[in-house]
Amino acid sequence: MDCLFCKIIEGKLPSAKIYENEHVVAFLDINPVHPGHTLVVPKHHSTSLFDMPDDDIAAVFHAAKKVAQAVKEATSAGGINVNMNNDKAAGQVVFHSHIHLIPRFENDGLKLWPGRKYSEGQQAEIQKRIVGC
Repeated sequence: MDCLFCKIIEGKLPSAKIYENEHVVAFLDINPVHPGHTLVVPKHHSTSLFDMPDDDIAAVFHAAKKVAQAVKEATSAGGINVNMNNDKAAGQVVFHSHIHLIPRFENDGLKLWPGRKYSEGQQAEIQKRIVGC
């Protein structure tokens, strides 16, 4: 397998590791949105949230809480975005499950996605389709 994050986990590629336990590793993103931008990665390979075992989801988010608190304090951030891109259309670039912890600051210029109103009847239709899955 030619997975960048698996190579980091195995120690075959360098990283600025900031946390590790038996289930996850957290390291600084090499292209940070802001200094302190951290990735929390399960050690067991999965591609995205959709094939990630429930135990790994729990371990990643448990570690993310701990790491996010440290990142927030160390960077004096006003907040932290927790983000996971799943599949190419959602912006996933490395296809090993991971979440981003992004320090945020008042007036840092970053914008969240634009919200849009549902068209007439669209919300109820989408709700019905999701519930039916």
